[in-house]
Amino acid sequence: MKARTKADANRVVKLGAALPVNWMARTLGKQLLRGGTSVGANYRAVCRAKSGADFINKLRIVEEECDESLFWMELLVDNNLVKAAPPARTNEGGQRDSGDSRLVSQDRPHLRARVNRKS
Repeated sequence: MKARTKADANRVVKLGAALPVNWMARTLGKQLLRGGTSVGANYRAVCRAKSGADFINKLRIVEEECDESLFWMELLVDNNLVKAAPPARTNEGGQRDSGDSRLVSQDRPHLRARVNRKS
């Protein structure tokens, strides 16, 4: 996951650099850049958690940042500032799924086992 979140952060940086030069794209791009790059940084913090509770809390932050990044990407697409990629996956509501938040959510049983071992 460290490598994947870093690769995702690099894609966000490249997307931000490719945005049109106007105030709307710049504003939304800055928000995406903050949220999209913080996923990887916060996941690294998850790996250094000091306790089970700290681990779960940090992981929830990663999940929130994934969701926020998806929001900014959707706004960029909705406002025709970037083209949407073909939907590879959809969630239960039929909406595009970012993948990372899904991976974090699906891994919860394994994470709970790790927390129980740490406690």
